[in-house]
Formats: sequence, structure tokens, C-alpha cells
Amino acid sequence: MRVKPLLGEWEVPNIAAIESLERRDFAEFEVPGRRGSAFQDMDSRPTRIAIRGSVFGEDARTTFFETVRSKFQAGEAITWVADITTATGVQFVLIDTLHFAESGTAPDEMRYLVVLTESPPPPPPADMLNGIDAGLLERAGGFVDAIAGGLDALDAIAGLPALRDPTPPLRDVLAGVSEAMSGLADAGDVLAELFGGED
Repeated sequence: MRVKPLLGEWEVPNIAAIESLERRDFAEFEVPGRRGSAFQDMDSRPTRIAIRGSVFGEDARTTFFETVRSKFQAGEAITWVADITTATGVQFVLIDTLHFAESGTAPDEMRYLVVLTESPPPPPPADMLNGIDAGLLERAGGFVDAIAGGLDALDAIAGLPALRDPTPPLRDVLAGVSEAMSGLADAGDVLAELFGGED
């Protein structure tokens, strides 16, 4: 059973030929003393597909232009189905090149070339929390809550008035007492001399 070539939902009209190009990249390393070289496989390059055909008449040409150009200008990967690429696994493509040609010898005919390049869709985003124990997540959440509570307590302490050293006023009082006591000591000496002198 032949598969109709479909680019997205659009059946490409009047196809004369479809060509597929697949190739691999290799890094070549020359080996001294050997005739051949060693090669490292760098994986395959995107598959390219060339579609050639023609459309006839003004209406068909206008419809073809509008359809294929809108897909080209969108620049988004679209599905591709055809017999020639069934075995390649190509599912999504980008329209790489558009080429149109008209000839004076066939004024009602417009020849086209559409080149597609394989563009696989990006992988789905990885679940970064997959496989992590749910209990561990709960404990981590509790730890975060505890830290938040500690920060709130620090903010509350920061709002209290600053505590000061209470000893400077006491030092002033003690200094006055010391001066008074020294004065009493001097008076005692004077009294001792007076009373001693009477003896």
C-alpha cells in the first residue's frame, strides 16, 4: 500500500520525484605506517528530503504558494509521511529550501523544489524530583520552615532597644565616695595630731 506524501495535514500535489539523502559524519585519523586511516563515528546527520513536482493553472499555483510559504515562514517542525522515508524513522521535518521555476515554453506550468530537513522534537522536560523520597521532601520543607521561624525571631530581637553598660553611673558614685573617704582620712590625721599634742 502506497502512502500519500503528507506535509502536516497537506497533501503535496503533483509530485514528480522524491529524493532522500542520508549520511554519517566520520572523524578521520591518519595512522603512521598504514595505508588506511582510522575513523571515529560522529553519528548521522539529519536526513534531507527533496520533493520535485509541478502545478498547473493560476488557482493551483496561488494555493500552492500560500500553503507552502506559510509553513516555511512559520519555521516550526511539522510531520512528514511518505513511503521513501518509512524505513528511516523520519517523523518531523523543517522546510529548508523552496525553489520555484517557470518557463516561457510552458506558461501555465510552475515547477517547484521543496527541501525538507529532519528535525526531531525536543525531549520532554525531565522531572527533577522523580525518585526522591516523599518523606525527605517533607523533612526538607520542615527544615525550611524552621529557618524561616529563626529569621523571624532575629527580626523581633532586632526591634528591641539596645542594652547599655549600667556601670558608668556607679563608677561616678564610687569615685565620689572614695574622695569623701580620703577627706575623712585627712581629718582623722589632723585630729590625731591635735589630741596627740595634748599628751
